[in-house]
Amino acid sequence: MFPMLKGDSNIVIYQTPDGETEIDVRLEGDTVWLSQAEIALLYDTDRTSISRHITNIYKSEELDESATCAKIAQVRFEGNRRIERTINTYNLDMIISVGYRVNSKYATRFRMWANRILKEYLTRGYAINQNARIEQLEELKQTIAIMSNVIAAHQVTKDEAIGLLRVISDYTYALDTLDRYDYQQLEISNVTTLEGFRATYENAMEALRTLKRRFGESALFANEKDESFKSTLGAIYQTFGGEELYPSVEEKAANLLYLVVKNHSFSDGNKRIAAFLFLWFLENNGILYRKDGTRLLDNNTLVALTLMIAESNVEEKDIMIKVVVNLINQNN
Repeated sequence: MFPMLKGDSNIVIYQTPDGETEIDVRLEGDTVWLSQAEIALLYDTDRTSISRHITNIYKSEELDESATCAKIAQVRFEGNRRIERTINTYNLDMIISVGYRVNSKYATRFRMWANRILKEYLTRGYAINQNARIEQLEELKQTIAIMSNVIAAHQVTKDEAIGLLRVISDYTYALDTLDRYDYQQLEISNVTTLEGFRATYENAMEALRTLKRRFGESALFANEKDESFKSTLGAIYQTFGGEELYPSVEEKAANLLYLVVKNHSFSDGNKRIAAFLFLWFLENNGILYRKDGTRLLDNNTLVALTLMIAESNVEEKDIMIKVVVNLINQNN
C-alpha cells in the first residue's frame, strides 16, 4: 500500500541546465516528488528507459518501494470530459538513483538544487509554526498548573505532595529553558553575586591530586600538557574597566566547565576533570545543593551538559554558558 500525496502539495519550478525545459516539482514532507514522465523530461530521455531503471532498482533492492513511491491523483480534461487517474510519483532518492544511470551530470545538479529548495521550504515551515509551538507550550503549562491544584486538593502525604510538585515545577522550568534556547532568548538573571570562595591554580590542582589518590586514576590523569589550565582559572576572573566579565558564581562555574572541556589542558580525563571542578567550585561557594539538600544537577544532566559542550562549536559558547547558568540557578 503506497502513501497518497496531498493534492495541495507545494509546487516549485525547476529549469533544466540547458534552460529549455521547466518541470513542476512537488514538495511534501522532507523530499521532492516526480512522476516517471517528469523524470524522463528532467534527464532528457524516454519514459520507457526511466520505467526500466526503476524496475531494476526495486528488483535489486537498492531502494524500498514503499518508502520511495507514492500515488497522486491527476486530473486532465479531454474536450468536455474530466478524467481523473492515479499515477505513481517517486521521491528524491529514486530520482537521483535513476539519474546516475541516465545522466549523472544532470542528476548532480538536480540533487544540489533540490537540497537547497528543501532547506528553504523546511525553514519557512518552521518559522510559520513558531506561533503554534508557543501556544502549545502555554497550553501544556496550564495543564501542569491544573495537575498541581488537583494533587494539592487530594489526600496525599506531605512527602508525596512535595515530590510531585517538585517534579511538575522542574518540568515546567525545563520546558521554559528549552524553549528560550530554541528562540535564542536565554538570559542570565537572578544569579549569586556573593562569592565566598576563589579558585586558584594551587587549590584546584590540590583538589585534582586528592581526586587522583582517592580513585586511583591513571598516571596521565590531571597531567598538564601546557600552561592553559592556569589561563582558564585566570579567565573566569577576568575584568574589563575594573568590572568582572563574569560577576556571578554561576557564570564563573559555567565558564570553568566550558573552558576545561574545550582547552584540553590535561593528557587524560579532561571531561571528568571539568565536571569535577565544576561541582567543586559550586560546593565551595555554597550553591551546589538546594535548601532541601538535593543537588542542583544530577549526574546524568551533568554528563549531558559536558558532552554538549564538547560537541559544540566555538561560536556557540555564549549560548552554552547561558544554558548551564540557567540550569544551576537556584533563584529560577
